[in-house]
Amino acid sequence: MMKPLIGIPMGDPAGVGPEIIVKALNDEHVYEYARPIVIGERKTLEQAMRICDISLEINTVEEPEQGKFVKGTLDLIDLKNIDIDQLELGKVQAPAGKAAFQYIKAATDLALENKVEAIATTPINKESLKAGGIPYIGHTEILEDLTRTKNPLTMFQVHNLRVFFLTRHVSLKRACELITKESVFEFIERCIEALRVLGIKNPKIAVAGLNPHSGEHGLFGDEEVREIAPAIEEAQAKGINVVGPVPADSVFHFGLLGRFDAVLSLYHDQGHIATKMVDFERTISVTNNMPFVRTSVDHGTAFDIAGTGKVSQVSMVEAIRLAADYAPSFNRIR
Repeated sequence: MMKPLIGIPMGDPAGVGPEIIVKALNDEHVYEYARPIVIGERKTLEQAMRICDISLEINTVEEPEQGKFVKGTLDLIDLKNIDIDQLELGKVQAPAGKAAFQYIKAATDLALENKVEAIATTPINKESLKAGGIPYIGHTEILEDLTRTKNPLTMFQVHNLRVFFLTRHVSLKRACELITKESVFEFIERCIEALRVLGIKNPKIAVAGLNPHSGEHGLFGDEEVREIAPAIEEAQAKGINVVGPVPADSVFHFGLLGRFDAVLSLYHDQGHIATKMVDFERTISVTNNMPFVRTSVDHGTAFDIAGTGKVSQVSMVEAIRLAADYAPSFNRIR
């Protein structure tokens, strides 16, 4: 059986994206589960190899299936869109932001044409995108538009723990306002469907509590009584395997132990802290509800260490592995 073909857009060329790519593809284990194809720029990757003291043969191809996919080779679709002599590592600059968007768009087009089975993205920089005239603030917004997907669903995974997020980039006060019976019920349904698409046949999820001890029946806040528990009960009445609200100080630990297939976190930091404390480097973002699977490293462009070779490739290797892991089930159901 052919290993999944995974597209890897190079990210911001002034950041650590090129370095984590060459380091990851120097790991022979990657080729045990994936056929990685990079969408990027040759001279930038050659520079990254010099920085990291890595020697790989760059095999430039026109189509993903033309890759060699063997250790010692980096298969590349070269967009030739960066002047390496003008590129300043570790700095916000318009050409880098524009190039980063072009890599994502090319990788997305390949996925929509079924030429790659999933994509594993590398870091981009919001300021560089803006400087380059790209009207998006990040990957999710770019992919939402390019794939014409409404409200892509973000899931974090680290080891056995999967976490969805009811709210993300809003204030804590606003997050509490957004926790309603309707929103909790909607997300329970969406999370269950996403898990099925990822290959989990009979998923079970837990909803985290908002207040300490899940409010202790209204003693420490009444959101659980008014909004969260009624949504869970409605979902259970419809045959959905969901439990909660489970106090947030224990629900993520139980998820890691495998008692649930996923946890629904109610706000950004509640789930981010939990996953990153388990294993910061292996916390991977998985974007669901699109025509293809997208995984991503969960760190930024790290401009402060770009060009030093110090960046770890662990997150990139894990993102490729998860993309390859989920792609067959996702594509079979889709």
